[in-house]
Amino acid sequence: MTTMQWPKLLCADRLGAKRSADAEPQRSPFQRDSDRIIFSSAFRRLQDKTQVFPLADNDYVRTRLTHSLEVASVARSLGTIVGAAICERDELREFHASDFGAIVSAAALAHDLGNPPLGHSGEDAIRVWFEKSPVAADARAPLRKIEQEDLARFEGNAQGFRLITRLQMPDNPGLRLTHATLGAFTKYSIESLVPEKARIHEGASTKKFGFFQSEREFFTEVADRCGLIRRSPLHAWWARHPLAFLVEAADDICYRLVDFEDGCRLNHLSYEEVRDAFVRVIGDDSAGKRADQMREKKARIEFLRARAIGSAVEQTAALFLAKEQEILRGEFDRPLIEFIPAAEGLEAIKLRSVATIYSTDRGVEIEAAGFAVLGGLLDDFVAAVSDLARRGKHASPRSQKLLRLVPEQSIGPNREPDSSPYQRLLRMIDFVSGMTDSYAVSLFKKVRGISLPGQ
Repeated sequence: MTTMQWPKLLCADRLGAKRSADAEPQRSPFQRDSDRIIFSSAFRRLQDKTQVFPLADNDYVRTRLTHSLEVASVARSLGTIVGAAICERDELREFHASDFGAIVSAAALAHDLGNPPLGHSGEDAIRVWFEKSPVAADARAPLRKIEQEDLARFEGNAQGFRLITRLQMPDNPGLRLTHATLGAFTKYSIESLVPEKARIHEGASTKKFGFFQSEREFFTEVADRCGLIRRSPLHAWWARHPLAFLVEAADDICYRLVDFEDGCRLNHLSYEEVRDAFVRVIGDDSAGKRADQMREKKARIEFLRARAIGSAVEQTAALFLAKEQEILRGEFDRPLIEFIPAAEGLEAIKLRSVATIYSTDRGVEIEAAGFAVLGGLLDDFVAAVSDLARRGKHASPRSQKLLRLVPEQSIGPNREPDSSPYQRLLRMIDFVSGMTDSYAVSLFKKVRGISLPGQ
């Protein structure tokens, strides 16, 4: 029976590097991964990307940036608890519990980098554009079936993997993160098109896909170096890296509990409802009584949210260790928080959030507008680059003007369109999906003549 091994799973060599990284006694390779992500331009752009409340006018509301920092903090705790238990067995003398925490934290910092602007509907907007737009139909025609599937099922997770392995510092290419961090980052260790008859396994890691064909070789290298179990000899499909379960759990814990906190702060939910929901997760009625004694509602909610996160972290780490051997054999493939004692309480919070804070009129209106904004930008810029690819210097004046707004990286070397239709489409999607909320709206209004610069 094939079993993944921790010494390989914690591979500190960097993607594409010809030699092992020079040792730095002050920082582990995995801590350096976090530093590279934090100082990237893509990470900085998360400050103007929606978490739950699009284009909010309240300075308290979390953005993708604050969400990513919070997920990384929870992930570090999860990884360190798990790592301490594993390292105690004396099997990993060259590793420390903090290495587990650093890997999971770095992967969590990057987990939302590939998400398009304007909320959770951004991915849907790109998928709908690819399916419905006449411009997309023209651009799609020469693509191979699997390339079409990449874009028809556009995935922020795959875009994130592309961003950190290729687009950031493209001359490298990418941030050159360690194989361990890239493995932990990839929740969906499968390519976009695996026929039903070849699907020998279904689970959390197969709900979506984790890399485009353009980065397939990169993830193959990650899987080989980390010793992931290959599920198919014909398709790019492996069992999930075990630490990806902890990244997923950290995200799940934060978006359930922290978004619920935001809902209370913005008066979409009463304090009493949120208090009772958090106490249910904590599993200790005295926490609610202690919170009620605090003078400010803000302090009460923050206290309960912190206790709820702490309880969920302890339960999740314990479950991971209980399921460790099944995970290492690739047999366990479900979100961890579905099986912890607080699972029912967390699920109730999720359902209530869907019915309230994820369905506010303002949020729905702006996310609906996102279909027009992202679809319109893709129509304009994809049509322009296709025009330039076909007609060269004879492309229309509008196409040439539009493409002056696009960085060279999103067109091609020397601003000449890539000869591959697939790469041309990917580059334009890189450009649009990488925009912040404010820039996407502003640019759409300008190129459509709705507003002019300076007005």
